[in-house]
Amino acid sequence: MNQIKEYNEVSFESIKHIDEYGVEFWYARELMLALEYKKWDKFLNVIENSKVACEKSGNLIDDHFLQVGKMVEIGSGATRKKVDYELSRYACYLIVQNSDPKKESVALGQTYFAVQTRRQELSEKEYSELTEDEKRFYQRDLTRKGNYSLNQTAKKSGVKNFDRFHNYGYKGLYNGETADDIAKRKGLRYREDILDNMGSEELAANLFRITQTESKLKRDNIKTENDANKTHYTIGKNIREVIEKNGGTMPEDLPTPKKSLKELEKEN
Repeated sequence: MNQIKEYNEVSFESIKHIDEYGVEFWYARELMLALEYKKWDKFLNVIENSKVACEKSGNLIDDHFLQVGKMVEIGSGATRKKVDYELSRYACYLIVQNSDPKKESVALGQTYFAVQTRRQELSEKEYSELTEDEKRFYQRDLTRKGNYSLNQTAKKSGVKNFDRFHNYGYKGLYNGETADDIAKRKGLRYREDILDNMGSEELAANLFRITQTESKLKRDNIKTENDANKTHYTIGKNIREVIEKNGGTMPEDLPTPKKSLKELEKEN
């Protein structure tokens, strides 16, 4: 599992892109290299087979395989158009299913995209049937993606000091506590991830903070770091007020799980 996790982060997560609307995608030519294909023509055959599978599943090809192109130099000042595709997660899933299974990278890719695609399709009923630890893994994955997307939007909004930016959100949600304050209260070691040490309810509150802040930054077209920080604080505070109004448990009063998600990963 550790090998798969390490490969995923290096070869699949690192080549994931997020567009201006927060939608994730992968470039086919980058995925080709991650799957250890050397020739574009051969990989293109895999893409075409995947398109057929997409269509037979009742999905629109253009929703998952968006053809794009860019001009590249080929020598002596001449240029030509280089065809590429912006692929959805589902398209990547189909591609790894149609790739050479003898390649170790393909096998790892099949595991990665199958699990991630399944997580995206998880229904409310299925979620309710998960164990608490399974819910934690699910919510942690969503917060990781959400923070990545939020950081991209915050950068466009003028944010340069991201630690300070995120602390404004925590301070709003946790009644003035910073990330370091939360870590100390939970009794964590130095630099230990506080999100890995939250229960599913606490993670869900933070995910709501993350997604609502990103939406507000975009909607209000915020362009200064000061305004972005204020927005993050306000959203966090508003969510706290909603929790209180509904008689919920304040985030700082929720119990810290006995084992972090990293510890649970090592056990599995």
